[in-house]
Amino acid sequence: MSRKHWLVGGLIALLFGALLPIRAEAQTENWRPADNPLMTRWADDVNPEEPLPEYPRPKMKREEWTNLNGLWDFQISGKAGKGEYDDQLLVPYPVESALSGVKKTVGAKNRVWYRRTFQADPAGDERVLLHFGASDWETHVYVNDQYVGMHQGGYDPFTFDITDELAETEEHTIEVTVWDPTDKGNQPVGKQTHDPRSIWYTAVTGIWQTVWLETVPETYIQDLTVTPQIGQERARIEVDVEGATDDHRVRAVVSTDEGEVARATGHPQNRLLAEWDNPRLWSPSDPFLYDLEVHLLDDEGTVVDEVSSYVGMRSVSVAEAEDGHTRLFLNGEPLFHMGLLDQGWWPDGLYTAPTDEALKYDIEVTKELGYNMIRKHVKVEPQRWYYWADKLGVLVWQDMPSGDMRPGQIPERSPESAQQFKDEYKDMIDALYHYPSIVMWVPFNEGWGQFQTREIVEWTESYDPTRLVDNASGWHDRGVGDVVDEHHYPGPGMPEPEENRASVLGEFGGEALVVEDHLWIQDFSEAPTHYETSQSKEALHGTYDRMIAEVDSMKEEGLAAAVYTQTTDVESEVNGVMTYDRAVIKFDEAHMRKMHSALVKE
Repeated sequence: MSRKHWLVGGLIALLFGALLPIRAEAQTENWRPADNPLMTRWADDVNPEEPLPEYPRPKMKREEWTNLNGLWDFQISGKAGKGEYDDQLLVPYPVESALSGVKKTVGAKNRVWYRRTFQADPAGDERVLLHFGASDWETHVYVNDQYVGMHQGGYDPFTFDITDELAETEEHTIEVTVWDPTDKGNQPVGKQTHDPRSIWYTAVTGIWQTVWLETVPETYIQDLTVTPQIGQERARIEVDVEGATDDHRVRAVVSTDEGEVARATGHPQNRLLAEWDNPRLWSPSDPFLYDLEVHLLDDEGTVVDEVSSYVGMRSVSVAEAEDGHTRLFLNGEPLFHMGLLDQGWWPDGLYTAPTDEALKYDIEVTKELGYNMIRKHVKVEPQRWYYWADKLGVLVWQDMPSGDMRPGQIPERSPESAQQFKDEYKDMIDALYHYPSIVMWVPFNEGWGQFQTREIVEWTESYDPTRLVDNASGWHDRGVGDVVDEHHYPGPGMPEPEENRASVLGEFGGEALVVEDHLWIQDFSEAPTHYETSQSKEALHGTYDRMIAEVDSMKEEGLAAAVYTQTTDVESEVNGVMTYDRAVIKFDEAHMRKMHSALVKE
């Protein structure tokens, strides 16, 4: 933890004074969803005793862990104050959401507080780690009235070692306070706003992903980085070990259901190379994943820590195809990307899907409709979403959430704003590097807060040479990166093909269709004006069929990818292929699948 974080935390502690006395852990019978204009069917499956019970970090899984999701004591206070805990909130659903049970607006002048008790009794030299999947935006953590640390960032996971803050008893108290200026600040926020309207959506404050505990040995596996290298028929495996000595070794074992295919052993400071002949490659049509077990060994060869993971063997590149056009390549072969713009919002959970099945559902529908790609739009999902993208087989273009982005509000970024963006952008890449489904980083969307484009693209290419980079999706292309990307509404349209960059249509379509009884609002006076509205499902299909026929013709002219807006309706937008509650798919699935198959055939 940086000195800055400790200093800020000290000021927070002085400002708020001693923490208030605790009471017994909240009872789940006190929870119910808040009233809401629209809910998904998965809201009924939320278990308040353990919401989202699945292990939240698929890239590095331990068998023993403690889920801290559930009812926490809760309050909203002024930014510089603290009151009494007068409510309860169901973590990890955002306070503004119906599933939190609170559904209150927080605002930039206030902060939120959470509190609960938990059990932990580490033995000997064991350490206790407290993990947060994500909390938006500035999060301060206390354990047993002792300040632990602070994290700034709304989209990346963070961890504190809380062993030294644990008391002699088995029961302990955790308290968390979060301040989030949303669009009143200059940090990355994506489409969140304090004034929801048009293409801007309800703000999300505080904890919105799983909170959990792990007990680990004094020397333990802290992180895992896996890089497929299909040209060399191997996977490069880097194991970050906390407290490693010269006597420690790490062992990686790659296997399938039929048994072991490769293993490598070495010192934690060295990269392991697990090699095997003719690896089965990952693709949307065959999303095969190898199992991976990583063991930490002491000087006697005894396993002192172990984690499980997986490997997807794939490569991505841009090159000239046999037809003479610059194309996107997967595993050495050209592949047209036909995808959906995916906002990742939920009527009942906002940023947080009600259940893991709900999280998976959007990807399943995308695949069933014949798309092979998702552009995750100015939002970062929980890591289980990327696991399902890997498992089900869909390519992902990952946007960086925008910040400092309202045209005319901020003439240029301050040095602090620029650094915050770069820090959170790096944190996003670090957190998601493992997932083979991600094939493209998109640092900027439509000029929203765009700055130092060449510098940021060059840094990205150097930091992660295994993926492609879209310098800016729409509007302000700077001539760098791997693709030239334009938006056309309703479109379609395409950029002029280039010799070294693929021509992609980053957004088009957005054809709207109102489906009664599945709406967030009834008044569409604030609906985006650049979207067209169909009056029937048949008219919607007719328009879409025409668009796809044009995309098919543009493919022959050199178009390498197209992204249709969008996966679901969102709040005042009704241009999804599904309604906001995911209850109605507006298109004929078989017809869509047949249309897309010729475009995305591998």
